[in-house]
This record gives sequence, structure tokens and C-alpha cells, in this order.
Amino acid sequence: MDKSHVLAVNRFTDVERYNQVPDNHTAPPEEEFVEKEHLKSWLTDPQSRDQWVMYRADDVSIFWNRKTEAPEHVYSRTNWTETYVQWSPLGTYLTTFHRQGIVIWGGPSWNKINRFVHPGVKLIDFSPNERYLVTWSNEPISLAKIPDGTPSPFADDDEGNQVAIWDVHSGLLLRSFSVVQSGESKITWPMFKWSPSDKFFARVTPGQQISVYEAPDMGLVGKKSYKVEGVIDFEWSPARPDKEEKKGAQKEEVLSYWTPEIGNQPARVTLLAIPSKEIVRTKNLFNVNECKLHWQSQGAFLAVKVDRHTKTKKSTVTNLEIFRIREKEIPVETVEIKDPIIAFAWEPAGERFAVITTADTPGQSVAGAVPGAGAPPPTTTRTNITFYYLDKSKTVISFKVMSFIFERGQRFLAAPPHVLRLFTHTRQPTLTHLAPSENLEKKVSNNIFWSPKGRHVVLATLRNTTVWDLEFWDLDFEGPVDTAKKVDPAKPEDLGGSIQLLAVREHYGVTDVEWDPTGRFVVTGASMWRPTVADHGYCIWDFKGQPLFKQNIDKFKQLLWRPRPKTLLSKEAMKKIRKGLREYSRKFEQEDAIVDDEASAEVLAHRRRLLDEWYSWRKRVEAQLLEERRNRGMEIRGAVTDGQEDDEVVEEWIEEVIEETEELVPE
Repeated sequence: MDKSHVLAVNRFTDVERYNQVPDNHTAPPEEEFVEKEHLKSWLTDPQSRDQWVMYRADDVSIFWNRKTEAPEHVYSRTNWTETYVQWSPLGTYLTTFHRQGIVIWGGPSWNKINRFVHPGVKLIDFSPNERYLVTWSNEPISLAKIPDGTPSPFADDDEGNQVAIWDVHSGLLLRSFSVVQSGESKITWPMFKWSPSDKFFARVTPGQQISVYEAPDMGLVGKKSYKVEGVIDFEWSPARPDKEEKKGAQKEEVLSYWTPEIGNQPARVTLLAIPSKEIVRTKNLFNVNECKLHWQSQGAFLAVKVDRHTKTKKSTVTNLEIFRIREKEIPVETVEIKDPIIAFAWEPAGERFAVITTADTPGQSVAGAVPGAGAPPPTTTRTNITFYYLDKSKTVISFKVMSFIFERGQRFLAAPPHVLRLFTHTRQPTLTHLAPSENLEKKVSNNIFWSPKGRHVVLATLRNTTVWDLEFWDLDFEGPVDTAKKVDPAKPEDLGGSIQLLAVREHYGVTDVEWDPTGRFVVTGASMWRPTVADHGYCIWDFKGQPLFKQNIDKFKQLLWRPRPKTLLSKEAMKKIRKGLREYSRKFEQEDAIVDDEASAEVLAHRRRLLDEWYSWRKRVEAQLLEERRNRGMEIRGAVTDGQEDDEVVEEWIEEVIEETEELVPE
């Protein structure tokens, strides 16, 4: 067969189905229109509060956050999910997991919106704009496992596949896929990665190709995969490039991928435009062990963490390759990092990023351990937290670093001769003069949590059995209002003074840290899913690290803030709001005062009601007791009986000198 000779076939099942079509058309019964609820109604809250979902024991509950007050209950249901819950990216839907598939819920009444039948589903992933849903099950699709009477979305072609892609609004199955075997027992999730517009999604076949599909048709872009020898991983840019498109041309989106060294060919990082598949930029790398791709939230920068081996291959060094996407010809800057990087995070919508590095190796013993003193204390890893910013003060724009070393609460400026500007927060165990069991101050920040609005960051210690530190930092601190000053980015001393440690807190057994969508609050949780945790529950903090509300809950599992969609305000409108922020702040303070007064009034009214109930009960009991004594002919103490002489009234006068003055009388 060739292009001119095509063999077309039809299934016998299709022939039988079409033969059974009746000759006369029967109109389906008319369905009554049912108005749907407003799925984004929570955004209209007069107090602009945020919601969160909590999963404890078998109960799933929705609450309003009320700062220092107990959360306001919205909705609860027992056995609502079998494993865990998950919000959609914009907060429109709440997803629950069940043996036969998943269900999405929403609206003020939390009614069922849609159901997706996929037996044994374990993982899901929404597209960025919530138009599509990807589900994965470790059990291959089997038509025989679909219960009788349950409409099956699968056909014979879906048999044996494990991944399904659905239309969220209609609930229809668009396509199913098999799992690409890469030689590893664990899968990489998300398996399919979406472009920011929901238009394209792609997956990698390690070492061979990147397959880019177009939604909703579910076909390959250009009807074939993009062959790349040795390709390991890829990431989509979170935003489209800011270049002008030709009229009528399809808008381009960018993805980045990397390939290792193959023979004499160096490792390479490549930027690829989709759907044209045009190579936008490449960067050759040498002596590479591994790369990690980190996009800035607005797609303005791409940071590639590169782990290199030395020529002897006995040691490893790390550096960052920063692609400045929105500049002409996409320049690339190399930032050398002395120690291995264990965490990296861009500031949301900003030009700064933070890295955590460590010079310690896993299993390294702690300095100062006493021989023969029994089991050594848990290993404490020294970590350095470094904040980088984009230096625009000179002709050549580059990322610079400013370093402060913190040890036992003291801060001083470090100015290495080979570094222009460096912000580093050094964390290391420090010997003390206490007992041997307490001779180390273990501080091991290993996670970075930026505020969604930038500026503030929480450095947390997770997955540790002895340390649960939370450090709240402000990277644009200007001091108290009366001493505030304008920070000059051209002056290192100004930038150094703008980084401020706001608070150091501890949450025993903390397992999860999450900012609310507005960047005002942080929730930390200690989940029962971590068996080493004894006290399960959660704590809510403000962005300054002040504790607002804490609750210990038995069998606490999960707490997730409800996401918010992107603002619809223009840049001009937001700029106008910032100019009038003082007036808005005054109004908000008044509203907060009213709420506090109402809360105090509620407490007083409750106490007064309890006191009135007590007096009423006591009066009723005294009357009953008096009646019982009379019926039994018992002496009634303190009561006046018939014929009893009048009581003698004894009055006692008490004089108190209020004021005393002395005057001399002339003779």
C-alpha cells in the first residue's frame, strides 16, 4: 500500500450497530432546564475571606478562614472521599477519589458537577485553565471490570491503557494512553504536561522523542512526534513569549528540554517553539551528570541547574544557567555554585530566586559527638540559603548575590573578594555548654516556600524527626514607618538591609507548609500520614510569623487552601489601587475593628445568656425545694411563718471620713 492506494476497513460491530438504527426518528424526551449554581460564588464574599478544605478521619469539611477566630464551617460530608482530596488549579472544583473513579464538586451547595469513571484511579492533573483532566490508574483499563449498569466511557481501543484525558465540562473521554516504559518502576507525574493556554500537551519518551498533542482533537502536532536522541526531560514555559505574531498565524508556545552527552556530542539545553517546532535557542554543556529545568512564573527566565563532574569524575560541582527569555537573542548567564543544591525556587512574578545548598554528605556524623555516649544524635545537615537578584544597575545586566551569614541569632556582612554581592543565610550546628544530649543547636532548613505575591518567604525544616523550624523572612523590609527609607538597588548595603528575619517559630511534627492565594496567611500541618508525628493538627500564621489560630485534631490528614483565579484587573487599575492603599487600609482597619467588636459582643452575650440561665435554674430549684419542705412539714429556714413576731431590725451606722481640712481661726 502507498499514498495513492488506501485500504479502509469497518468493524462488524459498527455494521451491526448501523443496521439496528430504526427507520422512523423518535425525538428524545424534552428535559426540564435546571439552572446551575454560580461556581465562583466564594469569590463574592463581602469580607474577601479565603476557604480551605480539611480531611480528618472519614470527614471532609469546608471552612472560611477567620484569622484569629475559629474557622467558620461551610459544609461537611462523611466518607466523601476514599483516599484524599484535591482542588482544581483555579479553585472551581473539589475532586474526590473513589474506587470506580473520581467526582468533581462545586457551587454554594457543593453539588456533584461531573463524574469520571476510571477504576482504581490514583493520580489526577488538571490543565491550567481547568478545561481538561488527566487521570492515571495503576490498573490497566479492563472493560470487564466496569460494573453492570454503569455507563462505560471506554471502547475496545482503550483496553490495557492506564492514562485517560477527559473534557471537564462534558465529562466525555477524549483519549486514553498507555504508559511509556522507561525502565524505572516509578512513574513521573504529571505524565503529560500542559501548555499555559490548554492548547497543547506533551510527554517524553526518554531517550527517543517528545510527543506534542493538540487539544481537543488529541492528535499529534504535525502528525508525528519530535525525535530527539537521548532526551531526558522537558518543561513548558508558563507564559507565551512577548513577540508579535503574524496576522492569522497560530500563537507560538515555548518548551525547553535537555539531552545528555552522547559520544562526542555535548549535553544541550534547547528552547523549542510549538507548533512550528522551530528551535529558538540552544546552549551546549560539558561534563554533565544531570539537569533540572526551572521556569519563572511569568516565563521571563529559565534557570537550568547543572550538576557537573570534574575531569577525574571523583567530585561534582553545580552551576546555574540562566536564560533571559525576553531579551534580544536570549542571552545566557552562568552562576557558579560551590556546594550541591538541594532546593531551588523562583520568586513568583519576580526577578529573584533562592537556593539551598549543603556541603555535608548524607550520613555524615555530627561534629562534637561524644564517643561511647550511646547512640549518636540524628545527623544535622548544614545548609546555606542564598537569595539572588537581577542587577540592573550596570550596563551589563546580570544576576548578583549578596551574602549575610547568620549564626546563633547574630548577623554580619560577609564580603568574599570573589563575589560582588551575596545574600547567604548559613545554618550549621553550633556547640553549646549544655548536657551531651543537648550539645547541638540543630537548624536544617531544607524547603523554600515563597509567598504567591513575592517578597515574603518561609524557610522550613521538613522530613526531620528532631527539628521543625519555620523562619519568616521579608526581602524588602524597610523598617518601621517612622524610619522607613527607599531601598537603592545600586547600593549593596541597602539591599543587605532590606532582608529581615521577622520571626522564628516551631510547629512540632510539621509535615506540610502552604501559603494562602493572597499571600496573607500560611498554614502548617502535622498529618497522620507521617507515622512519626504524635500531635496531629494545623496552625495558621500571618505573613509576619505571628500565630493566629491553632487546633490539634485527632486523625488529621490534609488541609488545602482553595486557589483563586487570576485577577481581572488591568495594570492601570492595580496601580490606581496601590496609590490609594492608605485609604483602603483605613477602611479595612475599621471593618476589622467592627468584626472584633462583634466577636466580643457575641462572647459577652453568650456569657450573659449562661448567667441568666443559671439564675433562672437556681430560682426554679429553690422554689421546688421550698414546696417540698412545706409538703413534708419541715422547718423552712429563713422563711417567715404565720404568727411569727416581727423581726427586730438592727441598724449599724458606719462613718467614713471623706475629707478632712484644718483652718486656723484668728483670735
